[in-house]
Amino acid sequence: MKSIILFRHGKSDWDIDYDVDHNRPLAKRGIKAAKKMGRFLAEQNQLPDLVISSTAVRARTTVELAMEAGNWNCQMELESAIYGGSPGTLLNLAQQQDNTLDSICLVGHEPNFSMFISRASNDGYIRFSTANMAKIDFQVNQWKDIRFYEGKLDWLQRPKELD
Repeated sequence: MKSIILFRHGKSDWDIDYDVDHNRPLAKRGIKAAKKMGRFLAEQNQLPDLVISSTAVRARTTVELAMEAGNWNCQMELESAIYGGSPGTLLNLAQQQDNTLDSICLVGHEPNFSMFISRASNDGYIRFSTANMAKIDFQVNQWKDIRFYEGKLDWLQRPKELD
């Protein structure tokens, strides 16, 4: 089985000065939620084998905070295609992973994450707010074999639902 954990970046700060959207930082609420979600994933014993994050500041910062708070012991890669990419871009990225990995975490943005969840799991539209996580399982042995509409949404977690 191969699993994809989708992790949307935390709430960003619209009131701070930044030059382009790609460089928009996290708000205080986003920082708190990122840490909370990092601990959640560790407590559930569902840490990924690899994290692949958008290069956007808010996504990269979200996962760095989560990894530190949850003591994740995995490698992180940055992928520029996630920023502005389509659900197909995410699928293609997952299909290229090394088969020794069982679970990857993609960190990025809307609307492509909610669309990916809907297409991957065939569950219809799912609202995917900031700092939400979702895990989709695929009953395959090789990443190249994952397909839209063949995954199963294992869980969806919102930071506001955690203590």
